[in-house]
Amino acid sequence: MTGDRTPEKPSAELVPVERQPSPVRKPPRRKKVVLAEAKGSKAVARTIVELEEQTSVGEHLVRSLVWAQFRTSFWMAVLLIFSLASLPLLFFLFPEFGDLTVFGIRLSWVLLGALPYPLLYGLGVWYVRRAERHERDFVSMVDH
Repeated sequence: MTGDRTPEKPSAELVPVERQPSPVRKPPRRKKVVLAEAKGSKAVARTIVELEEQTSVGEHLVRSLVWAQFRTSFWMAVLLIFSLASLPLLFFLFPEFGDLTVFGIRLSWVLLGALPYPLLYGLGVWYVRRAERHERDFVSMVDH
């Protein structure tokens, strides 16, 4: 009766897999963070004190920054008003220019409806760059 025997199935025992211990990682070493280091320049400290105490020199420095920002905003406003106000004036003085069509739409509607948005965006970018440049100039003047 050798044919009656069925081959034995391997037992379903779980054999533990030998795992290697994970390497112990050390936390990164702490670094000291210094917010402001002394540069050793007495002129810088004196200028900062003059700004903080609002002396006449500090007031002059701040006033020059404010004046530069004002000039920039004034010229931006003049450019914006001139460019947008000139379009209706152009169409009033030259009515045939306003009757031109682009893709079946009158040129006056295209210029008055679409032109202001890229113009406003461009003027905004120009103003922000100028204002940031004024502030960088002010900080470099205070630091040196």
